[in-house]
Amino acid sequence: MFGWTFIKTQPTQYVIVFRDGQSIREGAGLSMVYFAPTTAMVVVPTGSVNAMFMFEEATVDFQTVTLQGQLVYRIVEPRRIALLLDFSVDSRGRYVSEDPQTLSQRLIDKVRVAVMNEVRTMTLTEALVGGDRLVLRASRALRGDEMVAALGVEVLGLSILAVKPKPETARALEAEVREALLRRADEATYGRRNAAVEQERTIKENELDTEIAVENKRRQVKEAQMDADRAMREKRRTIEREELEGQVAQEECRRQLVELAAANARQEADAKAYGIDAVMKAFAGSDSRVLQALTSVGMKPGQLMALAFREIADNADKIGQLNISPDLLREIMEPREAR
Repeated sequence: MFGWTFIKTQPTQYVIVFRDGQSIREGAGLSMVYFAPTTAMVVVPTGSVNAMFMFEEATVDFQTVTLQGQLVYRIVEPRRIALLLDFSVDSRGRYVSEDPQTLSQRLIDKVRVAVMNEVRTMTLTEALVGGDRLVLRASRALRGDEMVAALGVEVLGLSILAVKPKPETARALEAEVREALLRRADEATYGRRNAAVEQERTIKENELDTEIAVENKRRQVKEAQMDADRAMREKRRTIEREELEGQVAQEECRRQLVELAAANARQEADAKAYGIDAVMKAFAGSDSRVLQALTSVGMKPGQLMALAFREIADNADKIGQLNISPDLLREIMEPREAR
């Protein structure tokens, strides 16, 4: 009313009250009543500001890329920037100039210049993956810029959120990358197949080595068995040879015994023949009856009867009839039964 206006600011707003070109009061978050016709109120925001940006630049290989990012800053020296830019407000608290809105654009222009200088030295592929490099270069440029320092602005952070090529370029890159991935997939498949083949070959070689080792063991076992059989046969032949030698020696002993027995028998036969010859020579001129009588000496009755019957048989042609009584037969038989 009548030119008096009440103003209330936030803690993140720095207020400077000018009257007659002089600062009469200043501070953060002030609330006051002032006379608008003679007083100028400057409100400088000191909170952090997020400024989004997006622009296109060309790489060294003449490919256009779109860069999208975010700049975070705040005003740390409100008095300095108040002397360079118009942050005055009207009685309704609205800025009377567009300087507050141009501050973000000025800083984004600085970011663009720094990014542009870096992108022009990079290829498309390097730009697409070089976001960190661009952020580092732009951050250094902003912190060392004289205008930023003169405005009393502090850069809190800079981020490159996306680096995108043209759609047709992106499709070409996708196709190239897709083909590369497919080649890598094929190589991986071939690698797995080769590894499987190599593993299979290794397994086969191990199996063959195992079979060879088993065959060698079997051969060794067979050789050992053959050696054992050969040794057994050799021992058996030795035993048989010893048995044969023993039999030969035994047969030799028997032959010698037979020869000795034959010699003894010959000598005994010679002795008996000599005795018989002597006896025969002694009885050569004797009567046969006398000899028969001599031979009957010491015979048993039965033998004598046998000789008698023999004499009868020899003279059977001279005997007409011969009667033998039962008593005689009994007498002949009883001595035999007694014997």
